[in-house]
Amino acid sequence: MKVKGFTAAAVQAGIRYQDRLDLGLIYSEVPAVTVGMFTTNTVQAAPVVLGKKRLLNGKAQAVLVNSGNANACTGEQGMELALRTGSLVADALGIDEELVQIASTGVIGESLNIDPFVRAVPGLVTSLKEDGFDDLAQAIMTTDTVPKTSSATVEINGVSVNLLGVAKGSGMIMPDMATMLCFVVTDARIPFSALNEIVKTGVEQSFNLITVDGDTSTNDTVLVMANGAAKNHWIDEENRESVRVFTEALHKIFKDLALQIVSDGEGTTKVVTIRVVGARSKEEAMNGAQTIANSALVKTAFFGEDANWGRIIAALGRSGCQFQPDRVSIAF
Repeated sequence: MKVKGFTAAAVQAGIRYQDRLDLGLIYSEVPAVTVGMFTTNTVQAAPVVLGKKRLLNGKAQAVLVNSGNANACTGEQGMELALRTGSLVADALGIDEELVQIASTGVIGESLNIDPFVRAVPGLVTSLKEDGFDDLAQAIMTTDTVPKTSSATVEINGVSVNLLGVAKGSGMIMPDMATMLCFVVTDARIPFSALNEIVKTGVEQSFNLITVDGDTSTNDTVLVMANGAAKNHWIDEENRESVRVFTEALHKIFKDLALQIVSDGEGTTKVVTIRVVGARSKEEAMNGAQTIANSALVKTAFFGEDANWGRIIAALGRSGCQFQPDRVSIAF
């Protein structure tokens, strides 16, 4: 799928390994309304710290992303490198460096070398193309075994609006978000306030509900960019039906990508949905579901295809969810 006004590219920069795509770029012809959500880990990689600061104005025009090195726990040197790589892209594109978002994924605690970026960015920029998102999805893979993409087209007051998402994630998968990156571009015309609310609720109902191993990473990032190139009527509170249609499409992409991440989880043989019904509150239901999902004994029962419900009620009992044990029903 192509999204009006957006291009993407990926190249082999040799950041950690040779002969594989490892550096990607997303570019919007105009500054796009951009919403970001980031890891809740206290330890945050330099790109996350920088990205949060730059998104205070709700705008971005480019995203530079690398795999192989997370640029996390790298101190002042790591922040300096994030700034320098952003400047390289801004200069090559002729845009304000404050409009460049940086994202990284890979090994934590190793310094990132600037040289591969210096060599690769010029070719990366000249490689930008409308159908470059498949290459981008490959470039952001680390322990992933397959690239992850999802798309949708909806009608907003008779105008076609496109949405396209790419993601990566396989290990360190646990709310909030995961060791995951997700980038969604859309040519929809939508104000920041509406997009922010839609993205926030969508992440809560998708990426914040998945787990593979119970670990939360240092680099988790979700970015959604809307450049308005479709020239549809504004998607806002005065057009509630358009908000509903767009929300449904974006949330569907989030959930699709989230399930793709779980399916590709390290060591995964099954995808399991845990549904808790009848709890006193959403918080207690979440605590119960997460405790069950992250129980090593429950996981081994699922792996061995043994319906050992005792492990489930035992996990539920230590979750903080208040209930009467003799009134619990468990079904597989």
